[in-house]
Amino acid sequence: MTKKKILQICAIDVSVDALLKPLILKSMEEGYEVHNACTDTGKFAELEAQGLTMIEISIDRQIHPVKNLKSIWNLYKLMKKEKYDIVHVHTPVAALLGRVAAKFAGVKNVIYTAHGFYFHDEMSKKQYNLFFNIEKYAAKWMTDWLLLQSKEDYQLSLAQGFKSNDHTIHLSNGVDIWHKFHEKQVSFEELSQFQSENDLSGDDFVFTFVGRLVKEKGIFELIEAFKLLANNFPQARLVLIGGLLESERDHGSYQELMNDLEHPSIRYLGFRKDIPTIMKASDVFVLPSYREGLPRSIIEAMAMEKPIIATNIRGCREEVFPGENGLLVEKENSEELKKAMIELIENPQLVAKYAKRSRSIVEELFDEEKVLKKQIDLFDDLTRI
Repeated sequence: MTKKKILQICAIDVSVDALLKPLILKSMEEGYEVHNACTDTGKFAELEAQGLTMIEISIDRQIHPVKNLKSIWNLYKLMKKEKYDIVHVHTPVAALLGRVAAKFAGVKNVIYTAHGFYFHDEMSKKQYNLFFNIEKYAAKWMTDWLLLQSKEDYQLSLAQGFKSNDHTIHLSNGVDIWHKFHEKQVSFEELSQFQSENDLSGDDFVFTFVGRLVKEKGIFELIEAFKLLANNFPQARLVLIGGLLESERDHGSYQELMNDLEHPSIRYLGFRKDIPTIMKASDVFVLPSYREGLPRSIIEAMAMEKPIIATNIRGCREEVFPGENGLLVEKENSEELKKAMIELIENPQLVAKYAKRSRSIVEELFDEEKVLKKQIDLFDDLTRI
């Protein structure tokens, strides 16, 4: 029997590695042939070595008519050649271009997973309406199944008639909470080595941030808040994980940030793969973003039994419940962020309470196995003869 074929489309290979790989591997395990089309930014060889089929198609992450049309044409040719049973698209611009190509190619089953709608409250009314309508009509006319990670996006989609109820699924988001992001999976030796290499001790109170080092992640407010409290709490440490890809737009902010990290209690570690170990060495996870979809970094921290401080925005407030597993603060407010950080430094019993609740929420709502099952079940339904 010929294997059913799925094409996964996103903008860059980093998204395949960081977001889509569990679904791709699970699909392959279930007998599907999976191709992955995106821009090669340097990870193709690594992903191919792990058994993934990577197809390089340049996809610009911004609206650029000439480049966008070329991407649509190349995706169209690929779809006509390979005759995929399912085309599954991700990330805003790539998802739109992929659906246009799939429409022209006559693909029978087109799935769009919105990891977070592109329109958001930071936009002007004109911008918001433009991207809202693009998302709405692309969902209505070029999408067979609409999958939403955010519950707020899901509810908005139903209320605004993006797609019929029976073709709209609240997917949620998840990580491997049993074999990777579990405090028992990190050994004492791994923890001790990390602490030693980064001049940390068990007596320190460690705040950790994981994400792109750009203004919209609230990184400047975090640095300011930490520096304001550090003089009064000498045990406080701030660990920053992440960086900026060459394709990112906010290089000015990045350079400004690099000039602002000269502080004896701040550890900037760049990109890392040992996130479970870093989380175990941490006391509190902080994500003061201006906008999010449904952030995996918070889920990873919760799985490692950490309290969360985040901004009161879409996505974050679906993961952080004030008084249960953390604190929510208003975005772009370093003073409020500082107060929340101090509240947890001064209340170890609160830290312990929030930590325990974080883990129970993850097991209930953000188990990757449950999220993958929803998608595999959909693939099976669509390809069943």
